[in-house]
Amino acid sequence: MLEDKRILLIISGGIAAYKSLDLIRQLRKRGAWVTPVLTNSAEQFVTPLSVSALAEEKAYRDLFDLTDEAEMGHIQLSRSADLIVVAPATANLMAKMANGFADDLASTLLLATDTEVLIAPAMNVRMWLHPAMQRNIATLKQDGVAFVGPNEGDMACGEYGPGRMAEPAEIVAAIENQLAEGPLVGRKIVVTSGPTHEPIDPVRYIANRSSGAQGTAIARTLAMLGAEVVFVTGPAEEPRPEGVHIVEVQTAQQMMEAVSAAMPADAAVFAAAVADWRVDGASGSKIKKQDGKIPSLSFSENPDILASVSQAKSDRPKLVVGFAAETDDVVENATKKRLRKGCDWIVANDVSPETGIMGGKENAVVLISDDGAEHWPRMSKDAVAQQLAERIANALG
Repeated sequence: MLEDKRILLIISGGIAAYKSLDLIRQLRKRGAWVTPVLTNSAEQFVTPLSVSALAEEKAYRDLFDLTDEAEMGHIQLSRSADLIVVAPATANLMAKMANGFADDLASTLLLATDTEVLIAPAMNVRMWLHPAMQRNIATLKQDGVAFVGPNEGDMACGEYGPGRMAEPAEIVAAIENQLAEGPLVGRKIVVTSGPTHEPIDPVRYIANRSSGAQGTAIARTLAMLGAEVVFVTGPAEEPRPEGVHIVEVQTAQQMMEAVSAAMPADAAVFAAAVADWRVDGASGSKIKKQDGKIPSLSFSENPDILASVSQAKSDRPKLVVGFAAETDDVVENATKKRLRKGCDWIVANDVSPETGIMGGKENAVVLISDDGAEHWPRMSKDAVAQQLAERIANALG
């Protein structure tokens, strides 16, 4: 997706600047060309030599360098890129961007371009939450600047909260989304995948038999069609897809929270095999056998993620797609499930052991909608994903 794309990478001064080295490496690995620009403060954290060596291209630093102006003027430098990425984007540089300052090479490049800009903010939590910064953020978004992150977590200063720069893999995914071409460009889609693990004690859990293969294929295909995909996955066996924002969860409750945090979205595809129940009061230590006595477990119902999103009074996606893994009366049970949950489509399949679908490479599904039940032939899970993604693109117009 990034083959021969030109990225102008502006690195500003913050402790997160070290991540820019890995970002360059990942972009080059995907075939992108990276032209690095360092602010003066960035050189306190990474060296022009290391940046240039990884990018295999000169690192630009000084606005008033006559040699640079003769070879590649700053106006041309800012306009020859397919995308300008600022990572990390400090509070200072974001303030300059929001207010039109141009007192160094980085800020001048950002002001002298009509190329799309993607920024990865990184700063102290109090700086991020400050009213002045929030005004700058609102201005930048209104100006069309795209954001990736910041994430929530521990700060180098010892505080905790939003302000950590997004990880390089997340930034790469955001870059791919910015540069994507396809019918789903500009659409945000949430995809759930894999099983959930509901703990009994620290070593035992309740789960469903799901490899995550179908959900992973759907997320990957939607991203290839240009969608911004939030991929919420339980502990699945499948390698995670590239080009998506990945949220790892363990339990149904965590998956519900992650899905809620990802809203609003244009569409949601719930391919995860979520455990219907969880154990009340899971033990904090391993439950030991006691003279053959069988422990008594009590259960509570897990949140119904599909129904919650389908029946939401606000932020409901235009299209909600559920999955129904059945062993008997597939069409009848899945049709009832669609009406009960309130979703637009149900993708149903027969997961009886003799089908080999659960954990296998192929699938045979029935798409149930207002138009009735449409039986698809048995095909690879990648092919199912392609066909479903095309249907989603058509439904979203």
